[in-house]
Amino acid sequence: MASLHEYFLKDGSTYLRHNQQWTMNLPDGTLSPEVTATLCMDFQANSKFVWFYIPDIAGVDCPEILLLNKLDEILDWPRTNVGVTAGFAGEQTHGTDLAFTGRITFYSERPVREEHKEQMTREARSFGHHLTFRSIEHRDMRNKLERPMAFISHDSRDKELIAGPLAIQLQKFMCPVWYDDFSLKVGDSLRESIEAGLKECPKCILVLTPNFLSNAGWTKREYDSIFTREVVEKEKLILPVWHNVGRDDVFKYSMILADRVAAQWSLGVEEVGRRLVRALT
Repeated sequence: MASLHEYFLKDGSTYLRHNQQWTMNLPDGTLSPEVTATLCMDFQANSKFVWFYIPDIAGVDCPEILLLNKLDEILDWPRTNVGVTAGFAGEQTHGTDLAFTGRITFYSERPVREEHKEQMTREARSFGHHLTFRSIEHRDMRNKLERPMAFISHDSRDKELIAGPLAIQLQKFMCPVWYDDFSLKVGDSLRESIEAGLKECPKCILVLTPNFLSNAGWTKREYDSIFTREVVEKEKLILPVWHNVGRDDVFKYSMILADRVAAQWSLGVEEVGRRLVRALT
């Protein structure tokens, strides 16, 4: 299941983004977790707009109101922080010349109270601005509606360096996946959830590493399950990713698997993600 922060990153992946983090002084004298302000620049549409990601900040009633006071500073970033220019020679557009659409979106881990929403919306409207509030309800609804396009089968030892970054990259490419850290919640049956994911996802991404090939437990069961599904459905469902393994290693594990064209992790997570998306769509 994707987090609200992951949706914040994913939703703006097609725009040029300038991010800045801030902290707030809390009543107890400490600093808050970092708030992220993002200026999204769409040079094709000659427009720019603003997004905020706000973690749950204890001791601050409505940080969203405080952040609106920084709007002029954020809109001036293309001039004060970094010179942003795009386009071919003779057609270039500077970031300061993009038209501000008035769109401001808040991704808030703690829902904004209705009275604050009404106050902020009313004041913003007087300046021609349009506010959108996204919180855990938005996250939960999207998770419910977005059917995963692939199941990521991996060894848990490869989670931090390979499987996790790959899952996040695919989400950025608007490609929802079944990945245990996203899809499992406390109290779920591990076996039932994994079986359901393997049955329901159109494809299965196998992250083949020395750890995966030496694991006779969960990963072997997952491979056996998806291979059985291939036989029953008479479809090729497996998309392999190789990391630090060769054809001989894969052949020893499965002769059939060694015949599949794989994405090589050495290409980098972004390129691997791009190739997988092409295979999935």
